[in-house]
Amino acid sequence: MAFEPELTKREAAIAETARRFAAEEVAPHAARWEKDRVYPAETQRRAADAGLTGLLVPESEGGHGLSLTGACRVFEELAAACMPFAFGLIVHDNLMGNIARNGSEAQRRALLPDMLACRRIGTFLLTEPGMGSDATAVACRAVADDGGWRLEGEKAWISSAAHADVLSVYAQADPEQGWRGVMCFLVEAGRPGVSRVGPYDLAGGHALGAGGFRFDGVRLTEADVLLPQERAFRAAMSGIDAARIFVGGMSVGMMRASLDRAVSYVKERQAFGRRIADFQGVQWMLADVETDLEASRLLTYRAAALVDAGRDATRAAAHAKKFATRAALHRIADCMQVMGANGLRLEEPAARHLASAKIGQYIDGATEIQNVVLARALLGS
Repeated sequence: MAFEPELTKREAAIAETARRFAAEEVAPHAARWEKDRVYPAETQRRAADAGLTGLLVPESEGGHGLSLTGACRVFEELAAACMPFAFGLIVHDNLMGNIARNGSEAQRRALLPDMLACRRIGTFLLTEPGMGSDATAVACRAVADDGGWRLEGEKAWISSAAHADVLSVYAQADPEQGWRGVMCFLVEAGRPGVSRVGPYDLAGGHALGAGGFRFDGVRLTEADVLLPQERAFRAAMSGIDAARIFVGGMSVGMMRASLDRAVSYVKERQAFGRRIADFQGVQWMLADVETDLEASRLLTYRAAALVDAGRDATRAAAHAKKFATRAALHRIADCMQVMGANGLRLEEPAARHLASAKIGQYIDGATEIQNVVLARALLGS
């Protein structure tokens, strides 16, 4: 019996909605999105209509106010159909939560209703072309200018960059202060001086619409500030545990979908006069997949439970992301292997999930960064 996290009745109902939505609105189109390099903006709006946005936004602001466990379960279901689609919604949802917590009343009124309906899509701009794992090396500048700021620089590897409307841009306002000098601004993508870069041509995961933005003298005022110096970078890092747990949940969803398909396939396919499912080598490969799937699920939802209980989840989140993304890459490949060459077909979920599993090893801190976090805690350095 697979482990199931404890959810409230409301959370379980939303997770069931996500399962049905994934089966009816996402899975039938995911292969085409990948093949044609499509960013599924219309499906995002349908997800909003189905009540699958604003999961972490308080009810007082029009959201669902779910626990991290409940939200993770929803995104697991969506990722089982298409991880890039699920991750785009996570980034959008996280920005809404940030605005709900830290935005001014004017910002909340102006942005949240349209964002909850996915009429406007939000994204998070921290990473830059010259910086990857070193999140403190922000080179994009917010230069003081005539009572406001002038934004100059470039951001890279931005989720939903192809169609995002609302950009939370982290920029260095005082280089001498290091990370303490970083500010966060809310910038409309259509503002003069903002230009898109990409979307990138990747090995997979094109439904994410990953790309970048350039800022050439973009004028900003106090009304555009979401988080001031001292607070901005801390806020960016404060949600990293939740982000890593979500990656663990999405990895679980992809492994589960790949295993389900592989089991169905080997029960039907014949070789040498027998079902493929009757060969012990195949049986043992799939048993190993299930073991790593269950371990990933336990690590992920244990970390989520710690966050929901208000306890330190940094190590638990790092363990979950590290193990689940490694397991997903290995075990999804095993699911493809038992399907033979047919496992390579783009319409098969495992073929798409394999590239997405690799994406999971980079986002929200690469695997090696998780080892840095764990080693520091373990050794006290």
